Amino acid sequence: MAQLGEAQAALDLGDWSSALALLRGDESPEASQLAAHARYGNGEFEAAVATWEALYDRQVADGDRVTAAWAAANVAVHLLVDTGLMAPVRAWVARAERLLEGADTVPPHAMLAMIRTYERFFCGDPEGARTQAALAIELGEQLDVVPAVILGQVATARLRINDGAVHEGLAALDDVALKLMSGAVDPMTTGIMYCELVCAAQSLMAYDRAREWTDVMEHWGHAKAYGGVHGRCRVHRAELLRISGPGSAAEEEAMAACEELRPWMRREFGWPLVELGNIRLRIGDLEGAEDAYLQAIRRAWPPLPGMALLRMEQGDLEAAAELIADAVEHPPELPWKERPPFGDLRLVPMLDAQSEIAEALGDTATAAAAAARLRDIAERHASPGLSAIASTATARERLLAQEHSAAIDAAKAAVTRWCELDAPFEAAVARVVLGRAHQLAGNTAASRIDLEAARDEFSAFGAVRRAARVAALLADATPPLPLKELGATMERIGELWHLKFRGTEAMLPNLKGLQYLAALLSEPGREFAALDLCGGCDVETALPMIDEKARNAYRRRLAEVDEDIAEAEAGNDVGRAEIARCEREYLLAELSGALALGGRLRGSGGAAERARTSVTRSLRYALARLSEHDPALGEHLGRTVRTGSYCCYLPDPVAPITWTLVH
Repeated sequence: MAQLGEAQAALDLGDWSSALALLRGDESPEASQLAAHARYGNGEFEAAVATWEALYDRQVADGDRVTAAWAAANVAVHLLVDTGLMAPVRAWVARAERLLEGADTVPPHAMLAMIRTYERFFCGDPEGARTQAALAIELGEQLDVVPAVILGQVATARLRINDGAVHEGLAALDDVALKLMSGAVDPMTTGIMYCELVCAAQSLMAYDRAREWTDVMEHWGHAKAYGGVHGRCRVHRAELLRISGPGSAAEEEAMAACEELRPWMRREFGWPLVELGNIRLRIGDLEGAEDAYLQAIRRAWPPLPGMALLRMEQGDLEAAAELIADAVEHPPELPWKERPPFGDLRLVPMLDAQSEIAEALGDTATAAAAAARLRDIAERHASPGLSAIASTATARERLLAQEHSAAIDAAKAAVTRWCELDAPFEAAVARVVLGRAHQLAGNTAASRIDLEAARDEFSAFGAVRRAARVAALLADATPPLPLKELGATMERIGELWHLKFRGTEAMLPNLKGLQYLAALLSEPGREFAALDLCGGCDVETALPMIDEKARNAYRRRLAEVDEDIAEAEAGNDVGRAEIARCEREYLLAELSGALALGGRLRGSGGAAERARTSVTRSLRYALARLSEHDPALGEHLGRTVRTGSYCCYLPDPVAPITWTLVH
């Protein structure tokens, strides 16, 4: 027992390796539970689940039904939190419930109510979730199972928000946050619930509150983060940077989140991938956005509305309209904490995208319908962010209807609200609508002010394509003036680069990113493949996509999913069967994607993707160093250099610069 105490002490300190060493060879129920926690903390997700599964098998064989049920419940918890696969969750809950039939009320009962709460929540059954949440709180308080109480309270608060009782729900979440900050809740529950708080705020576009809770989650996580919690926090930071900018920082955070979460998440890995795609779409890396979205699709995680907006950016407006119309009519049913598969809040991003696509098409009827639905949702769910989205959509609708004065009023309201929420990209989108409304109303001076502000906001964010479009609008609205073409020089002198720009000079070492920059500046407007820029020589060797333990676990989950499909079909539960089939498709795709011909493990990521990552990081590091020496040059290149699978230098059409390259 002394060794178990030492192992527990090591766990409390986050010393997972020492805990595992102390527990080696001990297969007692107490040691197995500690080992499962240690393996999870050590980043061994499948090993942790397998440890709980082995404990379940041993305790069933020994006739210890309560401990076996506890082990089964813990398997279900890990699958619920990290996989996004509801059918295997239901399978393990059912095993535990069978073991507890006729037994007295014991702690596993509270755990199972807690799990059922979120299984129902993620499967689009709010009433079922509400009933199970009340039971989880009751049993958790009775049996001193703190996680059940906390999860039940958070789920209840989120359901109240979904019902329209926003202030009441947020107040309840604030109460939970205080409990989490007290340190009285275990690390896994604390981390996951912090994530839930941020997701609740994000669903309302309550970015101020989301930032507050993300900051708390971040500070807590430096010392206490457990499992994949730190990676989840990274995704939330990326989401908020997508709102506040700069876009380059958002992309870096999202890429780091994907790298950190890959060992933890399964199907739910589509969440950070979609966020990465959304960010790349904003900064104008259309190739990169499509790549991230396609990876998400491979995990049965529909990247909507992002894919529809990508098609719009690519110029295929009809495809964009079809995709978004279907998404509004049949919203994706995903175990996504920010967008539960029920209620109108999940429609907000879809309707916002539909409004923008309708404006691009000149489809007045669709724009009016989307705006009306957004106004209705914003009225029923009091939130500045929802109000701002509704105002932007209303401005588009009025603009298409040629009601210029009404469009100006709605766009002004949207700009004000977005600025208050520190959302410069959204503010710039609304400013473009405002500028066009002023222009059509005959107020060219006001139009120019708004469009120039939008161009500058897009540029500062790093949204190169958007900034260029606004610059073109300004050029079209302004009589041509003789432009003074400016000159600049980039010269290689030994192991240094000498740059001259607008009367200033800078000397920097021969960074790899500066070599790439010289290539881009030598042919303005040409798109260079990242793989060509780096010559394919500076990217790391690919790693196996999933290991042997994960593949075996996927096969076990497939059997559980097949059982769930058969059970759902027998009960004529069409919705449950459809969700389970999506999970089956994901598992099959993961298994087939991980294996090359002959059953060999396939490497993760192609050379092109690794080259894009390497070149992007090198270029951004070089531009950051340039900015330290010459802020004006750094600002210019930050606006005009586009990175991604294809990199390009797009000269400023208003004030073009001729570069002289000397190698």
